[in-house]
Amino acid sequence: MNKITKFPSALISGGCATSSLMLDGGSIIDQCIVTAGESGTFFLEQHLLYVVLGGSVKLTCGRQSWTVGKNEMILLRKAHSVSYEKKGSPETGLFESLLFAINDELLKDFLTTQQVKVPPMTEELSAQVSPMSDRLVAYCWSLSPYFNDPSQISPGLLRLKVMELLYNVMDCSKNIFRQMLQLRQPVRVDVHRVVEENYTSPISLEELAYLSGRSLSSFKRDFQSIYGEPPATWIREKRLSKARQMLQSSQMSVADVAYSLGFENPTHFSRIFKQRYGVSPSAVNS
Repeated sequence: MNKITKFPSALISGGCATSSLMLDGGSIIDQCIVTAGESGTFFLEQHLLYVVLGGSVKLTCGRQSWTVGKNEMILLRKAHSVSYEKKGSPETGLFESLLFAINDELLKDFLTTQQVKVPPMTEELSAQVSPMSDRLVAYCWSLSPYFNDPSQISPGLLRLKVMELLYNVMDCSKNIFRQMLQLRQPVRVDVHRVVEENYTSPISLEELAYLSGRSLSSFKRDFQSIYGEPPATWIREKRLSKARQMLQSSQMSVADVAYSLGFENPTHFSRIFKQRYGVSPSAVNS
């Protein structure tokens, strides 16, 4: 089990072997070129526009899976864990992609500049693989020279390039753009569904509230009325109970169990597990 990598903070801190273009202290565009299959899991701290320029990638989030091929893209909402399996192109053996981190402020600035009114959203739009227009493909390849020496790219120019991306999406991919509009106004969805689908991710209460389409205070209030206890308490107990079950019934290591259930630190997991059950997880695992 690979440790869940946070996107984009792991890229900003240098924890991943990719080329990145930074803006305002945050990773905005990341380039990935690999010559062999690669797999792993990342947790989205920002919305992600995933563009494939060569090869293909299988993405899995909860019960949903998508395969994104050459010159295709998909928009994934923040606060989700997504696993990936990359395959190189049959012709070159290369997998090539661009990852665009779309933060809330950047999207807000674009919509304000264009005076785009966000219509009321009555139903949640599901992530879908969308073909890229020739214009979008050409735009993506135009970024290649920028990765040769990122330190020489001025923030003003990079901001213009990101805005150019949003213009192209608005003009060339109505489906993706509608999903972007929904990022600014999440649809109110069932609290039970949100927590059951996401409690194993390294997710904050603020992010759970966002996914449910509620303010933090409204989310806590609705959660309490459904479960009869605060969300932090419920999530902790749910994870520990699931961890004990996994340790008893599988050969997974303590670290793998901890990472698979959203614990970022196996040492912390071991400590609270022993506090809860009176024995260490390694004793249950033996």
